[in-house]
Amino acid sequence: MSSYIGRGIDQIDNISTLDNLSFNGSLQTFNLTQNSVAFVPVSADALQIQIDGVIQSGNYTVSGSTVTFDFTPSGSSVCNGIKHFGVGLLTTVSDSSITTAKLGADAVTTAKINDGAVTSGKIASGVIPSTRPNANPLIINGDMAVAQRGTSTSGITGSNQFVVDRFRFDEGADATLTMSQETLTSGNAFDVGFKKSLKVLVTTADGSLASNQSEQLMQQIEAQDLQLLKFGTSNAVNLTLAFWYKSNVTGTHVVTLDKSDSTRTTCPVEFTVSSANTWEHKVLNFNADATIKASTGAIANDNGTGLRVMWNLAYGSDYTSGTNGDWTQNGVSDFSTSNQQNIVATNSNYVELTGVQLEVGEFTSATIPPFQFESYGDNLFRCQRYYHKNDTTRWIGAYKRHDADTAFYYTMPRAMRTTPTLSSSDLGFFSNMQSALGSALSNLGGYEYDAENGTMIVDCDSNYSGTHTFIPSWESQVIEFSAEL
Repeated sequence: MSSYIGRGIDQIDNISTLDNLSFNGSLQTFNLTQNSVAFVPVSADALQIQIDGVIQSGNYTVSGSTVTFDFTPSGSSVCNGIKHFGVGLLTTVSDSSITTAKLGADAVTTAKINDGAVTSGKIASGVIPSTRPNANPLIINGDMAVAQRGTSTSGITGSNQFVVDRFRFDEGADATLTMSQETLTSGNAFDVGFKKSLKVLVTTADGSLASNQSEQLMQQIEAQDLQLLKFGTSNAVNLTLAFWYKSNVTGTHVVTLDKSDSTRTTCPVEFTVSSANTWEHKVLNFNADATIKASTGAIANDNGTGLRVMWNLAYGSDYTSGTNGDWTQNGVSDFSTSNQQNIVATNSNYVELTGVQLEVGEFTSATIPPFQFESYGDNLFRCQRYYHKNDTTRWIGAYKRHDADTAFYYTMPRAMRTTPTLSSSDLGFFSNMQSALGSALSNLGGYEYDAENGTMIVDCDSNYSGTHTFIPSWESQVIEFSAEL
């Protein structure tokens, strides 16, 4: 029997008992017989020969009906028995022959594996996923589940636009776009667990790009979270970017890794949209070469931008000198390749994205580790380092400092990346618990930010005449805190 571990033997048929051998201390070759008739085994592995109570292994050969030992049994040795297994040979397991079907439940335990016995060369590709050196995904909100700002923004004509958290859109052409969080109900991406996606839709086209115009969707990754990449050293690691992508525009699309700090180092990689309006899984390799291993390829260890992962939707000629798969230090000119599609060329063109993961190591579609789904709470908490919105009906205990300022001590859900900027679509009003004061609120600001504990004093101007008076509540305000990269 071969290649089965921890499973019961279904049946071994044709087990034969042969005549014992007689030793005289001078012979190494003996005739095999059964009931004094010559017996020809199917192979040496089919025999089990026991001498002096020890089963022999690998120390004899078989030719026809004879067996030859590579030693001379002594005249006092005793053959305790010979068995022949005609079906289900006792053989050494062949390399790569152990499959799931051949492993019994719980048959392989730690105690049964010698130290160092299992190495990468002994594991079939894709059998055991690579252990991630990073506990959390490098890409935040890669399943597009968190959208604190809302689910759709239309009329986009400028840069620094967000809908789904951590995914920024920069618009530098003459197009107008809508960006939205979509709910998936079918398709290949839905079938593997993704329920949300990010969609960029062209509502006003720009079919003639100027050389310096561009359109790009990106996530920027904090530099101090990327030190495990060891960029700027001879040990710099290869990277694999995987994502689910859908577009009505078939052909060549481009995604770029851009290390923007210090010496800008970029690498564009092309991929193909084969079928229009169909979710396709893309797995792209960004291999560390001499450029990224040079000291100028290093990523600063700070809270700035370490890498930008950019999906290139449209680029003018100032940006399309890059070579597919090459890291260069030529600045923005190598952001993309000359094969880049112009997604904004036609109204109703779109791209849709979900399931984004950036992995340490070089993988294929067969070996890429599974997407790291996080709980919604963990995902939201990571997003709130860069943005969160306080949209409540009442802050109790706002304080009127003097005629020009009112303030509230605010504790954030978590400490943010840096001192946040504040903005508001509705500052609300003050109440003295009996009626609204009708005070006009303006000049929203914050000060005394505590970066370790995530607290700050939020204030604004009002025309309420009381001085150093505690105001019971600040009502109906919407305040956004942003520390985006």
